[in-house]
Amino acid sequence: MKIYGDRQSGNCYKVQLVCRLLDRTHDWIDVDILAGETRHADFLAMNPNGKIPVLDLGDGISLGESNAIINYLAWDSPLYPSERLAQARIQQWQFFEQYSHEPYIAVARFINKYLGLPPEKADEYAAKQAGGHKALAVMEGQLQHTAFLTGDCLTTADISLYAYTHVAHEGGFDLSGYPAIEAWLRRVAETPNFIPMGG
Repeated sequence: MKIYGDRQSGNCYKVQLVCRLLDRTHDWIDVDILAGETRHADFLAMNPNGKIPVLDLGDGISLGESNAIINYLAWDSPLYPSERLAQARIQQWQFFEQYSHEPYIAVARFINKYLGLPPEKADEYAAKQAGGHKALAVMEGQLQHTAFLTGDCLTTADISLYAYTHVAHEGGFDLSGYPAIEAWLRRVAETPNFIPMGG
């Protein structure tokens, strides 16, 4: 099993973290997105969308999209239990992450951390702030009532949202006004076998 990714990418970190938490053995292959490596023909053969991470299962079988990958890896484990409603609740948060969280928090981080906040991106960066805080407010509301996003146990829903939330400050988001999120971030980081981003 091979995983293609960037160790500083939140989407790739999701996969790294699940592999470590569940002791899934794999080979990691670094991909430089800024150098255009995701546009090479061999990479596009694995993922025509040209994005990381990619899980290569061998025999020409590959899987893209970080949340699909981590749910596959965590199938029938405590992180992604087989019960139908439990999976739907996890997926609900993962769709939220992709549509209401990542487009603001992760994109603002990319503009700042990867691109160095160039002047021509300043307006776009500023425009991401309101949407990011709206997503954080939704998470804060849930985490005031439950230890983790779907209840009392860590699942792939938490991993999906932890990845970019814990580095939200790199996109200009101050989390000090979200005490329930800050407590949740500490709980995730205290999970046995946890590894930090870039580890």
